[in-house]
Amino acid sequence: MSVSKVGRSLVGKLTPENTVFLMCDIQNRFRPITWRGETIINTARYMTSVAKALNIPLIITQQYTKVFGDTVTDCFADPEDIKNYPVIDKKKFSMCTSEVNKELNSLSRQSVVLFGIEAHVCVQQTCLDLIEEGKDVHLILDGISSQQPYDREIALQRMANSGAFLTTAQSAAFMLMQSADHADFKTVSKLTVEHMKLSNEFNDAMKDASPTAKKQKLDNYSG
Repeated sequence: MSVSKVGRSLVGKLTPENTVFLMCDIQNRFRPITWRGETIINTARYMTSVAKALNIPLIITQQYTKVFGDTVTDCFADPEDIKNYPVIDKKKFSMCTSEVNKELNSLSRQSVVLFGIEAHVCVQQTCLDLIEEGKDVHLILDGISSQQPYDREIALQRMANSGAFLTTAQSAAFMLMQSADHADFKTVSKLTVEHMKLSNEFNDAMKDASPTAKKQKLDNYSG
């Protein structure tokens, strides 16, 4: 690995040609019981739209589809788009099944942008497996949740302490473009404007919190 690639890995920079998106188990059965679930779905729709605009591969999993149902169609601006991506059924909690690993190996990309549910089970086990494999894992915090807030909170700390990069949907999108000169800047900017019109319950909670509570929240992830 070149010095430049090592440096990029250490700081967690994203480039479209070296990035893949993983969407974990955002399924119909989980929708009404996931904490701040509508924000998770809105963020997933933004991320899948960014993937489409920037031509970034997307891999989707479903946990035991027979029981928990299909992927929520609202995760896509156009529900037909899901047909363009691999959708892999699994019983293993981690997304890193043999089928997913085959997809990842064929892409040979170092950076993985991860979002979905549940934070403390499938997302966490996926994240740790990928880190063990030497991947750079970027967690979209406004796109990850669990049924219980405390489970989410501890899982995010666990993953950050293990080396995952914490980020947000918009931050990841704009890092991938790097410049307003990017050919798809206007497209992604329009997606961002539309996304910002929707309620983001994580952001709303931060705005309503006291200064002390905000600092404590940030300190939790500082290691």
